[in-house]
Amino acid sequence: MTTPPPTPTRPVDDPDARAEAAGLLRSGALVAFPTETVYGLGADATDEDAVAGIFAAKDRPRFNPLISHVPTADAAFALGQATEAAKRLAATHWPGPLTMVLQRRPGCPIAWLTSAGLETVALRVPGSAAARSLLAEVGRPVAAPSANRSGRVSPTTAAHVAEELGGRVALILDGGPCPVGLESTVVDLSGDRPRLLRPGAVTREQIEALLGPIDLAVEGDAITAPGMLASHYAPKAPVRLNATDRRPGEAFLDFGATVAGADADLSPSGDLLAAAAKLFAALRALDRPGIAAIAVARVPVGGLGAAINDRLRRAAAPRI
Repeated sequence: MTTPPPTPTRPVDDPDARAEAAGLLRSGALVAFPTETVYGLGADATDEDAVAGIFAAKDRPRFNPLISHVPTADAAFALGQATEAAKRLAATHWPGPLTMVLQRRPGCPIAWLTSAGLETVALRVPGSAAARSLLAEVGRPVAAPSANRSGRVSPTTAAHVAEELGGRVALILDGGPCPVGLESTVVDLSGDRPRLLRPGAVTREQIEALLGPIDLAVEGDAITAPGMLASHYAPKAPVRLNATDRRPGEAFLDFGATVAGADADLSPSGDLLAAAAKLFAALRALDRPGIAAIAVARVPVGGLGAAINDRLRRAAAPRI
């Protein structure tokens, strides 16, 4: 079997590189690009064949919807119904690490495959200025799940993307490490009551401060947005949570310097922002030959800790 050539990588801050990437996306090719959350695997969200390429490159099940990225709130609300709750959240948290699931507007050009055949669309205006510049240049919504094989640890550097998908994409734009490091919060505003589908850097508390009490997704709910599969964000090695010691053959991922000689510490000072930004890179670094499992110390559940614990629970869940 012929090994595909390595994917070219260019800096996202280079206008010529962004112009090349925009042209590739408009032509139906796949391009990986950085956002403030994780690196995305982008395709023209209006092109069924291009979107099918995302599912093929990631080995992703087609019942799992994709988020479409646009440069402005106005562009988002041209695609999905702008409820009062959506406008309120957009005014505070867009651009930023927040995805809204909205009812599809009549004539919405997003391909049905992008939304897994649902009457809703998942939309985000990323906080990364370089990503928004790219999206504006493309001139179409860009479907962009995390740029990794389905179910695996999400990429927070261009090198992670090359390791996972090298040869499967036309171009990788490099913006350095992602500052947030966790996928966006996803809130469903398509029904009678707002519902938090995936926690992230925009916390439940911040959303409820604007909208009042919101419902939470529960296991067994229909898959209406990314990140709802029970097993997700998983390294190859099994993950053991709330660990207080290291067992034979394990790597130990600490938080708050609780164990002497830990292999890595998400934040020795107990800073949740630092821990979120480091989580996926740390799991990747510890997932190496000879490691029987990865033991992870307890991380507090409040605020951003809810999102970190969500990713860890899914990483530790039985594999599908």
